[in-house]
Amino acid sequence: MEIYEIILKNYNYWIFIILMFTGLYGVIAKNNIIKKLIGMNIFQTSIILFYVSLSAKLDGTIPIITETDKHKPDTLIDAANYMNPLPHVLMLTAIVVSVATIGVALALAIKVYRTYETLEEDEIRRKIASGYTGEN
Repeated sequence: MEIYEIILKNYNYWIFIILMFTGLYGVIAKNNIIKKLIGMNIFQTSIILFYVSLSAKLDGTIPIITETDKHKPDTLIDAANYMNPLPHVLMLTAIVVSVATIGVALALAIKVYRTYETLEEDEIRRKIASGYTGEN
């Protein structure tokens, strides 16, 4: 197999890797709190997309047995074609946690801005070291 075939066959994994490292770069390298939060959100989204992609199955069906399926004995035996709903349910929970985390982090960023009048980490550290309390 050529390298191009490997890359094209697994393009979704390369997208996740690029997104993950983009988010990680944003969290580590940026000094602005909002930029760090955006990087964290990109990182969380890449992990969610990764797990959903892993659980996808080509030609898979939903694991629901209808009344017409109950009368066909071969559909009950052929459970290998069903998709596992557990990863999708867990990722829905992860999305809710991600939204809540971003909401709380943005509220804290607003509080930090109101207290220190900046969102740059270096300036906040400098103001804390100099004894700045934010009160006039």
